[in-house]
Parts: sequence; structure tokens; C-alpha cells
Amino acid sequence: MALDRRAYTAPVGFDVAAEAYDRFMGRYSRLLAPQLADLASVSTGQRVLDVGCGPGALTSELVARLGADAVAAVDPSPPFVAAIRARLPGVAVQEASASSLPFADGAFDAVLAQLVVHFMPDPEAGIAEMTRVCTSGGVVAACVWDIAGGRAPHSPFWQAVHDLFGDAEDESERPGARAGHLVSLFKAVGLSDVVERELVARREHASFEEWWEPYEEGVGPAGQYVAALSPDARGALRDRCRVLLPEPPFTISSVAWAARGRA
Repeated sequence: MALDRRAYTAPVGFDVAAEAYDRFMGRYSRLLAPQLADLASVSTGQRVLDVGCGPGALTSELVARLGADAVAAVDPSPPFVAAIRARLPGVAVQEASASSLPFADGAFDAVLAQLVVHFMPDPEAGIAEMTRVCTSGGVVAACVWDIAGGRAPHSPFWQAVHDLFGDAEDESERPGARAGHLVSLFKAVGLSDVVERELVARREHASFEEWWEPYEEGVGPAGQYVAALSPDARGALRDRCRVLLPEPPFTISSVAWAARGRA
């Protein structure tokens, strides 16, 4: 079965509507946000930055804990920045990349990045910037799905891709997506007291269609992979995913690797 790779060579697919991301990955990332905030010991009186905020899963959690005026956020996607401005008035959100944060040295008590490091073109540079804008003794924390371990929400999707089409760029080699790699990155930029944790997200899906349909909206590498397929190949992939998943309703249990260090 031939694979049309035209769309899959494009950028990773986050110049999409915020609602599309919510349906695709936000349904899981919202479950990680309180856990990452707890790992970073986010508490009243702090000023905190959300790097790669997306449409606001983690940002919303930070606002609930600290208030909007104590939270800043950045993302390179204009639709996501617009979504934060509409959804969370008062948050200081800017369009920027992790490798060039528009803040002074030591501006924040904690700097967090949820499901972002594996999309940084230069993860060491991004984490170094996060460290730069964190106050001395403050916390830098990040998490990435355990894609290499097959424990991500979209692991069944990539398993189906491999079953049908063989080798594919399935995100498993991306930075932070395997045990110990976030820790190595944190130590490489000079963070101290670095620890690693597993964060668990469990979400029930009422039907196969409810799980599958967001993959057809072009979000992220998985969505772009689907968009690149011919109709017949797309149908075969959908059918293979159906075989791999339990009968509905079913629960997707996912694990993210998280790391925390001190600036």
C-alpha cells in the first residue's frame, strides 16, 4: 500500500485551531497539568512561566493556583497565542520560541514546559533559556510522553502505522521521549538537584470514533501523517487502530517522563 508523504514533510502541525488541539492532545494534557505543577511545587506568591503553552492546558492550571497576573506564557503558534488571550484574560502571553524567551534573567520563580521539549529544534538551547529566566534556586520542570516506551496516548496509532507501512518517523526518537533523557538534558545545561518522575494520565473513550476522529484534523506529526495518506491507506490505518484498541468504552492509560531541577 503506497504512502503519500507530501504533508508529512511539513512542519509538525501546530498551526491549527486551538479546538482541534484540544480534541487531539488537550484531552490528555489537561490530566498532566496538575501533576507537573505539583512536581514544580507551584504555590501562591510565585510568578511562573509556561513555555510552549499551546491552547492553555497547563496555563489554566497555573492561573487557578496563582491568578492570571502571576502567569506568563509563550508559544510559537499564533492560533494558540490567540486562544490563551481569549480564554485566560490577564495572562501575559507572547508569540515566541523556547530558544529565545523575551524575558529578563531570573524573571520567574518556576518555568515549566509540558509536552514541548520533544518539539524544540534545539532542546538544550530551549532548556538553557528556561534556566536563564528562572530565579536562582527556582524550579525548572518539563514532561514528555514515554513515546519510546510505547506508553503515549498515540502509541496505538504509531503501532498501527508500523504494522501497515513499516518504518516511520514515529516521535520515539525525539528529545525527552524515553527514560532518563530529560534528566540528561537538564544536567547538561547545569540544573542541579535533578529528579525524574512518571506522570500518569487515564482517559476513557466512549467509542472508537471519539478516539480516532481528532487524528483527521492535522494536528502534530500524527495528524500530518494521516493527512498524507491516500483515502484507501487512511481507511486501512483506521481499521488497524480499531483492531489494536479494546472494545469501547475503553481507557487509554498514558505515562509521561517528567524532570525537575533547580536553577
